[in-house]
Amino acid sequence: MTAFTPKVITANALIEGDVVYLAADDTWVRDLCAAEVLTDEAVAQLRLLDAERRPGEAVGVYLADVKVGAHGPEPVHFREDFRRTGPSNYAHGKQEARADV
Repeated sequence: MTAFTPKVITANALIEGDVVYLAADDTWVRDLCAAEVLTDEAVAQLRLLDAERRPGEAVGVYLADVKVGAHGPEPVHFREDFRRTGPSNYAHGKQEARADV
């Protein structure tokens, strides 16, 4: 059995389609740095079940691996790093607002 690694809950906002993360106060946030980092597997599963029961807010809810960095959670896998930058077809939304993307 592998050890549980830090995770965040992520999904897509129902109306806008943006990538969102669950914060500790139960709100959906669009910045990974504001996401709640879950380090306990049982707590993570309970938080995931709760998030899945809110289909009017977000869809495709799942746990994503992260590592804790100097400014909060950071993606471990390329897919999550790619998702947080927004759509890849042209610069708009989050990509347009950020000069480093």
